[in-house]
Amino acid sequence: MTAHQDKPLFGTLLTAMVTPFAEDGSVDLAATEALAVRLADQGCDGLVVGGTTGEYSTMTDDEHEAVFRTVKEAVGDRVALVAGAGSNDTQHTMHLSAQAEKAGMDGLLIVTPYYNKPTQTGVVAHFETVADAVELPIMLYDIPGRTGIPLSVETLLRLAEHPKIVAVKDAKADLAAGMRVISETDLLYYSGDDGLTVPWMSIGAVGLVGVTSHVDTPRFRRLIDAMRAEDLHEARAIAHELEPVVRATMTHIPGAVSAKQILHWQSVLPNHTVRLPYVAATESEQAAIKADLAGSVVAGTLPF
Repeated sequence: MTAHQDKPLFGTLLTAMVTPFAEDGSVDLAATEALAVRLADQGCDGLVVGGTTGEYSTMTDDEHEAVFRTVKEAVGDRVALVAGAGSNDTQHTMHLSAQAEKAGMDGLLIVTPYYNKPTQTGVVAHFETVADAVELPIMLYDIPGRTGIPLSVETLLRLAEHPKIVAVKDAKADLAAGMRVISETDLLYYSGDDGLTVPWMSIGAVGLVGVTSHVDTPRFRRLIDAMRAEDLHEARAIAHELEPVVRATMTHIPGAVSAKQILHWQSVLPNHTVRLPYVAATESEQAAIKADLAGSVVAGTLPF
């Protein structure tokens, strides 16, 4: 393990936090604080605040800032805090990034511009413009299923030359492309697919930015630690235990919706409120999630 991987800048187990809302849809800062503390207590050494799972695209800039500050005050001296600050508008991304920096975040998660579908040249210009405007280190978020475009290998190699761009959250499951970038750059790679943590770490990723880790943080902590200790036997056993939990959380409905639903069942959140265009899980969707969870290691913590 190389020196920069020994103690990765953003940690090794980062949960992409949901943003708890009150039943009227307003941000519940007390529940946000409690959730951040719980995740830190149970093994996260990093948190992504205001990312996709945090429903950032339906939040105002003032709400973003309030959540950043709340989480910073709650756990900022214990874990690395990465602010979801990306959008499809470069100027707005720079504004959100400055807001996050002012609130005391440790880094930025910047997603590939979505909807606009720029060329790779435009993507490079977007990220370099943001990186030039901030002091915080940046984790690129490569998720073409949501943005419509991937980050090509050539783009990643070029962006790796920028001193502020230090990491990648990969959610496109192209391990061959990722291995080339890991081999040829100093970028810290994070699995952005909960179920692919073991394969990603086996080729050099340093950890996970996950959603399912809300549901069973201690077991994901053990998984990450086993992989970093090169104990594949232990890691594989834990991954098999977590498979139905990952399936329950990530395959039926958007992860933000399912994570809130399960956290509510676990009595961690007071409700499972989401904002449109998300809607709460239907009865049939809840039944599918329950069926997966019933055979999982977390079944004993659930009221069914």
